[in-house]
Amino acid sequence: MSNETQRSTGIGRTIDILEYLNRKRSPVGIGDLARALNAPRSSIYSIVGRLAEAEILQLDQENNVFFGRAVYLYGDAYLASQPLVRLGRDEVIRLSRETGETTQLCMLVSAKYTVAFMHPGASLFRISSEVGVLVPIPWTASGRLLMGGMSDDEIRDLIPPEDYVLPNGAVIDPTQFIREVRKASAGNVMETTGLSDPYTTCLASAVFDHMRIPVATICFMVPANTPDRRKQELLQHLGQSADKVSQSLLGVPR
Repeated sequence: MSNETQRSTGIGRTIDILEYLNRKRSPVGIGDLARALNAPRSSIYSIVGRLAEAEILQLDQENNVFFGRAVYLYGDAYLASQPLVRLGRDEVIRLSRETGETTQLCMLVSAKYTVAFMHPGASLFRISSEVGVLVPIPWTASGRLLMGGMSDDEIRDLIPPEDYVLPNGAVIDPTQFIREVRKASAGNVMETTGLSDPYTTCLASAVFDHMRIPVATICFMVPANTPDRRKQELLQHLGQSADKVSQSLLGVPR
């Protein structure tokens, strides 16, 4: 095996380890990690050991591995360099405190939807998605808004057939999904109920970059039985907040 191939394999396995731990969201034994990734235990030990030295990962006394403290510092550096995340986070906090609703900043990662930041509402009944968990795009209101900058063919190429299957087994028709994308783009607000959770309504509005491409959404997660009047009020709040962040991004040097 050439040095370049070995380097590529090492980099690939390192990425696999980090992605697996992110999905797992809890410490994992090195042996279990090797089995989950179908990789030689010696290779996993070597990579984990090096990452642990850099404090990107950490090992406990039972040889369970998870993210280390350096990851927090990298995340903080990323936040400082990304006006979208910084401005979006501040607006999510403000909006949640103003409305009392659980509010999220959402975006696309690896052709999936994810919550980048979340602030809980004041209600005892709180509904939210975990930060960093990757979810199929068609399962969310935000996903329909985030597809607004793509052509029909680009959307078809991006979303695999299995992502149109909801947790309850129902299947979303891709053509209908694209129609919903266009409807969402026209008004820059979207409401979906009962897709990923039968008791949840997602309300969202998109944040745009300087090219008028949707790059994130701000959204509320509310009970499905929320009165229509309240939902319309919340959609108005979202539209104003998303527009505020979009306008702020225009003033940030590129």
